[in-house]
Amino acid sequence: MQDMTTDDWRQLDAAHHMAPFTDYRELRAAGSRIITHADWHYIYDSDGNRILDAMAGLWCVNVGYGRKELVDAASSQMAALPYYNNFFKTSNQPVIALSKRLADLTPDGLNNVFYANSGSEANDTIIRMVRHFWALEGKPQKQTIIGRTYGYHGSTIMSASMGGMTAMHEQAATAPDFVHIKPPYGFLYQGNLSTADFAALAASWLEDKINEVGADHIAAFIAEPIQGAGGVIVPPEGYLNHVEAICRKYDILFIVDEVITGFGRTGQWFASQTFGLSPDMMTLAKGLTSGYVPMSAVMIGDRVATRLIDDGGEFYHGFTYSGHPVAAAVALANLDLIARDGLVEKIRDDTGPYLAAALEPLAAHPLVGEVRSFGLLAAIELVKDKAGPVLFDPVGEIGVICRDHAINQGLMVRAVRDAMIMSPPLSFEPSDIDHMVTILAAALDRTLEDITKR
Repeated sequence: MQDMTTDDWRQLDAAHHMAPFTDYRELRAAGSRIITHADWHYIYDSDGNRILDAMAGLWCVNVGYGRKELVDAASSQMAALPYYNNFFKTSNQPVIALSKRLADLTPDGLNNVFYANSGSEANDTIIRMVRHFWALEGKPQKQTIIGRTYGYHGSTIMSASMGGMTAMHEQAATAPDFVHIKPPYGFLYQGNLSTADFAALAASWLEDKINEVGADHIAAFIAEPIQGAGGVIVPPEGYLNHVEAICRKYDILFIVDEVITGFGRTGQWFASQTFGLSPDMMTLAKGLTSGYVPMSAVMIGDRVATRLIDDGGEFYHGFTYSGHPVAAAVALANLDLIARDGLVEKIRDDTGPYLAAALEPLAAHPLVGEVRSFGLLAAIELVKDKAGPVLFDPVGEIGVICRDHAINQGLMVRAVRDAMIMSPPLSFEPSDIDHMVTILAAALDRTLEDITKR
């Protein structure tokens, strides 16, 4: 296959490969971009294009591409023990060591770990555990889980039902006993309210839903500290503390989905620490291995774990690859790299503030309604008119145009509705941020030209 051209690869891809989150007719008409290799912060395609990856793959390549330490960890573990299951009273050394490391790194009280292979599977596991826990508590009627509009917790039927992506719900990703509230999306809902007043208002939407459904029927509330795939929705200060207090008031489990925000992205190891939260359970994935191999984890608080251990009997749930030794070895090496390179502190003290300052001038662009960032997460909201603001109709079309201009100029970003989304590797330097912002500015200008021509 060494003599195959890009067109050959595209035709073969179109003939056999059904990719995730893809309009198949559109992709097969246009052809896919064939990524051939990657190095540090850049990906390369089969046409020789070099693209700065401001999405860290899919929110996950936290330590950058080509890290020999992770490759060597995988290779060494494959030679020693490439696989064995964790069913039937067996375990392996890397997963035991990783479990201890995660218990030490995560907030106090999260002392037990269940492993899966993706964020979707981890959140699916959460649903099983939460409902099983309440049944063991003698409250089997506590089944309902509250999520938020634009929340993303995975793509299985259950995890997508828990999330708030309506397009996914419309494709049979719905199940009973899931309800949703509005997110703390200040760009849309804050208006002239102060930050403190908006935080209290947005939290009150949770209490309203609890009273509507009945606390005796609600098992848990789940939230991403910063909603990632929903558009990098950054909550107002105090909001998450308010919702945690509401959960405690009504004896509802408080679950934090840190699949995107975990492992340093907000300037602490976990966003729960950044925001001063004490979740009952937490889901992890993506940055756990920096995406080098699939792995996810559910951190289980002592209240839930004690009940499952003491009274739960056999937990009839798990995956062939739960606690895979190679994935665990890579995760340990990845955590070592993050600590050795001081990436958590770097984001808190250096590149996080630098990113915010570098993006700020883009707020003056005629297309930009808001620029927001937190740590190494950022969004640029595009609007038809800053006054109001007035959104584009239909929503999403202009975002795709701007995204494509950025990619064609050598920057990989993502469009969510009409927002440009960034989640760069934690190893990004200020020079990478400058390069990213330069291309974003040019993409905004070209998008404005396209709109003007219309």
